[in-house]
Amino acid sequence: MKAVVFDANVAKYIRTLLLGKISKKFFYNRFSCILLKDIPEPQLPSENYVKIKTTYAGICGSDLNLIFLHDSPSTSPFASFPFVIGHENLGVIVEKGKAVSEFEIGDRVIVDPVLDCDARELPRCSSCQEEEFSTCLNITEGKLSPGTIMGACSSTGGSWGEYFVAHKSQVIKVPATVKDEEAILVDPLASALHPVMRNFPKDSEKVLVYGAGIIGLLVIWSLRKLGSSADITAIAKYDFQADLAIEFGANRVVKPKEGYLDELAKVACAKVFQPMIGDKVLLGGFDKVFDCVGSKKTIRDGMWLTKQRGSYILVGLASTVKDLDLTPIWFKELNVKGAYCYSTENINEYRMSTYQLALSLIQQHGIPYEKLITHYFRLEDYQKAIEVASSKGSEKSIKVVFKFL
Repeated sequence: MKAVVFDANVAKYIRTLLLGKISKKFFYNRFSCILLKDIPEPQLPSENYVKIKTTYAGICGSDLNLIFLHDSPSTSPFASFPFVIGHENLGVIVEKGKAVSEFEIGDRVIVDPVLDCDARELPRCSSCQEEEFSTCLNITEGKLSPGTIMGACSSTGGSWGEYFVAHKSQVIKVPATVKDEEAILVDPLASALHPVMRNFPKDSEKVLVYGAGIIGLLVIWSLRKLGSSADITAIAKYDFQADLAIEFGANRVVKPKEGYLDELAKVACAKVFQPMIGDKVLLGGFDKVFDCVGSKKTIRDGMWLTKQRGSYILVGLASTVKDLDLTPIWFKELNVKGAYCYSTENINEYRMSTYQLALSLIQQHGIPYEKLITHYFRLEDYQKAIEVASSKGSEKSIKVVFKFL
């Protein structure tokens, strides 16, 4: 089968980093850590698994972080090389183990990519016992090679390949009423829902969503679809992002230009001060800040834009940040929280997987896929797809997907 494979060693990693300073194309050309290859189809690890033929696969911001080597090497023990990239998925079951009775060959399905204790066929660790699957303690053990999710594990394959395998506990059948283009957005919606559900604002609170890429936009969309009346301010870099942020429910949009901290301070009724050296700081701010970027600037400004004892939620996958001033954490007694993938959420008195919640919201409200999915590519054109997905301003890209024939 054809698949885009990530294979890194120390020499290749360093070479790619150095060549990438010349041109970003060196991060995804034939000399990089990724390559389109013909490889064997993944085999079922046990009779509890199914094999899925991919029909759609998305390019996630985390995939771009991987390709451009923005991820910290500290996470390398929790992946197994080489692996097929891709966790945003939609496909059809083409093979199933003898212990799988819940699904049939031909079923259209999506797969929750988290490789927890259930997927590894191990007794549940303390996190998985609490249904906090994204913080599973056994991500290097069991039936599978190391990997936190599908798309970072050599055993399962990934959605940037023609086939991948999944444990029956990960698989969700897609209702006939949900279109393919809607189903492929379950994963980014779940990534937005997880931090939203864990940090749902009161209607009286002021919320800041920093970044209006696919996750930032879906944070706004999900807040409104879940009934929040909180005052939402979005920070959007580009006009097309700003237009969608307003359409999805933001009360206002601010551009991250010079003087934007003063503009945001007025919204949040905060006070701005100029230190003797460095950028402006604030007293007061927003009740909750969802940082959907995770850069040095957004972390620094996002924390100062959070009010005393407010919540700063890091949704964007930040890595090593050089010379980051952490003063606002202790000075403002902030609640600093992270959000990784998806897990299980509390819905009134019920518990539901984030993936299932995302699918249910799409069933209930639909999702404007025609505005969110901006580009479609064949897998063979993966280099162009990466170019477009990483050039949001010039290409006006939001979600870029591979469509398999």
